[in-house]
Amino acid sequence: MALPRILVFQHMRIAHPGIFRDCLRADGIAADVIALDAGEPIPELAGYAGLLVMGGEMDVWQEAEHPWLREEKRAIRAAVLEHRMPYLGICLGHQLLADALGGEVRPATSPEVGVFEVRLTESGRAHPLLAGLPAAGRFLQSHAAEVVRPPAGATVLACSDACAVQALALGERALGLQFHAEIDAATLAEWLAEPDVQKALVDGLGADGPARFAAAAQAQMAELNAAARQLYVNFRALL
Repeated sequence: MALPRILVFQHMRIAHPGIFRDCLRADGIAADVIALDAGEPIPELAGYAGLLVMGGEMDVWQEAEHPWLREEKRAIRAAVLEHRMPYLGICLGHQLLADALGGEVRPATSPEVGVFEVRLTESGRAHPLLAGLPAAGRFLQSHAAEVVRPPAGATVLACSDACAVQALALGERALGLQFHAEIDAATLAEWLAEPDVQKALVDGLGADGPARFAAAAQAQMAELNAAARQLYVNFRALL
């Protein structure tokens, strides 16, 4: 029997699936990565077993600056509602899921940059896509926008002190996570080597922002990676 093949929507070179690439490779699952910011077209969804949508520096409402966002949102709607594909959205991918299905995303009242506690809701503790995750865990965040109104029929699965919708689900096959579950040591190094990332961390956190961000992520890395592998197992079960 042929192994499943998944589709990945990527919005920045460094905003790739991170640790999930290793998980997919270990299982022999191929991933077709579409670099939307580079103008690569979205293929036909038929034949793909799942959709993984990554983060990016743009916002869901910036369709004038990034016209490909319109087509991406149409594809997300089709994937989730028509094809019923398993969906995993990270950061921007989480916000795109909400926006594409009729929710609302706005600039965050309190942006989160660093490692913050995320708590599962009662629904989150019972949801199969978050099975095995701690009821309260610390996760890496880097976002200045947030979901303020989930789509109709969505369930809020997790929250933090600053962000009421850290995770949401549409049924049992579509999951959005505001936090960066994909981070691993190699991905963190790629982020920190990018001048724009360094500048954003300095602007947001001060001169020592990059060092503090890196130290917080590295200190939590084992727990972050364990949670990511569990999320992957939950997602893979649907493929």
